[in-house]
Amino acid sequence: MISAKDNHRFCGRKITREDLSLIREVVETCAGISRTELSNTVCELLEWRRANGRLKARECLDLLERLEERGLLNLPENRQTGPRKGTRRHMAPEGDKRPWAAMTGSVGAFLPLDVQLVKSAKQRQLFKDLVSRYHYLGYAMPFGARLQYLVCVSRSKGQVVGCVQFSSPAWRMKVRDQLIGWDDATRARALQHIVNNSRLLILPKIRNLASTLLSCVLRRLRCDWQEHYGVAPYLAETLVDRERFYGGCYRAANWIVLGETSGRGRMDRAHKRHGARIKTVMVYPLVKHATRRLRSEEVSLRRLRCVAREF
Repeated sequence: MISAKDNHRFCGRKITREDLSLIREVVETCAGISRTELSNTVCELLEWRRANGRLKARECLDLLERLEERGLLNLPENRQTGPRKGTRRHMAPEGDKRPWAAMTGSVGAFLPLDVQLVKSAKQRQLFKDLVSRYHYLGYAMPFGARLQYLVCVSRSKGQVVGCVQFSSPAWRMKVRDQLIGWDDATRARALQHIVNNSRLLILPKIRNLASTLLSCVLRRLRCDWQEHYGVAPYLAETLVDRERFYGGCYRAANWIVLGETSGRGRMDRAHKRHGARIKTVMVYPLVKHATRRLRSEEVSLRRLRCVAREF
């Protein structure tokens, strides 16, 4: 919980009492501007930027709304007309024919796959529509940075067969942090070099499509992320709901099983949901000696393999 008395972290940023006082002053003196304009103003004053110099306006807006929920400030009326961050939209029309339903067999018959980074408004809407309709978690705007991909089958007139999303990682994850050997200070410096595979949607029932699709996306992820955010990721992570999935496609794509979460979730700071939703933690090194780079110590990736053999 963020209070006026203590320092807290939000999306990797330490929010001090001085920061909170400044935020309150900006909100009170800039009456009449939108929440987006407020978040941009606060980012500039606090020098809250990504490695590429862009403002962390999305994270800052989340912070402002969280402070308002706790009664620490009053924001202007929300002018947003679309769905709020974190909401899910189920928008499948009646009579949806699912054009990929007839696609069966082995992935070899459908190669090469065409991996498209989502850039245009049309692509973004298609990604949201598909994930909100067919992913069991629906679509929710992720916290922090994000990249989204549509994967198509070139031989079937560009039919979309999968959606993949990468976003900012969890601040703390015990099995991951133990593997790397992080303390809080090192984590704060290096966390931006981890990305989280927060959505994976495979549409047709094609053998080995999921693992092949993951491998294709991962081959370009590092360059795309660095181009957009000015930071080179060293490690990809994902959380697999163990009650629903085994994570076979990740295993087949050479992801490494580290262990399980406590089930609390990213936002459970009061420790009230321990064990509620336990997930399997898997990682994929995007560079050689990923753990050594993340903690700036001499560590071999053999340790990752040793951990994997224990599960």
